[in-house]
Amino acid sequence: MAELINQAIVEALGAKFGDKVIGVNEPYGLLTFETTKDVIIEVLKFLKDSGENDVTGFNFLTDITAVHYPEKKHGIAVVYHLHNMVKKVRVRIKVFIDEHNPVIPTATSIWNGANWMERETYDLFGVKFEGHPDLRRILNMDELGVHPMLKQYPLEDPNRVDKKDEYFGR
Repeated sequence: MAELINQAIVEALGAKFGDKVIGVNEPYGLLTFETTKDVIIEVLKFLKDSGENDVTGFNFLTDITAVHYPEKKHGIAVVYHLHNMVKKVRVRIKVFIDEHNPVIPTATSIWNGANWMERETYDLFGVKFEGHPDLRRILNMDELGVHPMLKQYPLEDPNRVDKKDEYFGR
């Protein structure tokens, strides 16, 4: 059943957005695809609208987050998770943006709940959501000059002395 719904969603997205929807796959049955930041708002509106189209109606924004891929050309992926509670179907949408200029349009015009999710993503990853009504830190101090989830720093401090083998008889 979910495969048929996922296929219908992919066909509807392809008909509406053409080659702006790429990288379609279904890890563990969760429809996942990529799009670009210039059409993300239109894609989200299309998926939310439950008009005459039988495959949309994703009225619940489950999450907005990001993933940092320092080895890729576009180093940050903004990830949206949507849920159609009537049909019990979920989708994941990824938008890759430049880590040196991480800017993407806000989804607060579609879902009011996107407000705090975007603030958290800004705070942890440094993604700036254009048009956001109140984009400021939500978890960290305002004076913190870094975004802690970016993989820019070594996992451990190379100057730590408490992890030397001679302290443990090795």
